[in-house]
Amino acid sequence: MRICILFMALALALTGTTQAGSKKEIEKPAFDKTIARQMIDNSIQRFELAEDVSVDDAIESMQLRANMLNFKMVADLPLSEQVQAMGQDANYMRILAFCDALIAKKMVEYNIIFAGFLPCRVAVLEDSNGKGWIVTMNMDMMLHAVDLPENLQPLAQQVRDTIYEIVDAGVNGDL
Repeated sequence: MRICILFMALALALTGTTQAGSKKEIEKPAFDKTIARQMIDNSIQRFELAEDVSVDDAIESMQLRANMLNFKMVADLPLSEQVQAMGQDANYMRILAFCDALIAKKMVEYNIIFAGFLPCRVAVLEDSNGKGWIVTMNMDMMLHAVDLPENLQPLAQQVRDTIYEIVDAGVNGDL
């Protein structure tokens, strides 16, 4: 009986090795938690809403500014409403996504890594104290992390400047 169990264990081990060998192995890079936290912290920007600006004012201002700058709002994800629909309390949280599809196309054609950043997401939320915030990607970090050819540099700068102008309108409630 013991030999039978050992044989079955060996057969399973060999089967696993054969299957793993037939699949594409994904190499996992070394992981340093401290460096990962710093990278995430540096890749995100947080902006406190001006004292007299509500989250609804901020969203309306960003939508109007994006429209004025010819930047499309391509998604609106009311996450806190979804959580509440699932029966739990939630602080206000809504994700807006903005994009210039033609610039996005060119960036992804150059390097598919840009697809992971599309569209530009801007979160509007209230913290546990009821204070409003806008959170988005650090566009400067994204802009300088990849060597772009000369023809794409001005387009990437245009996206950065446009997103920052949209965020600024939201922070200050500028209509």
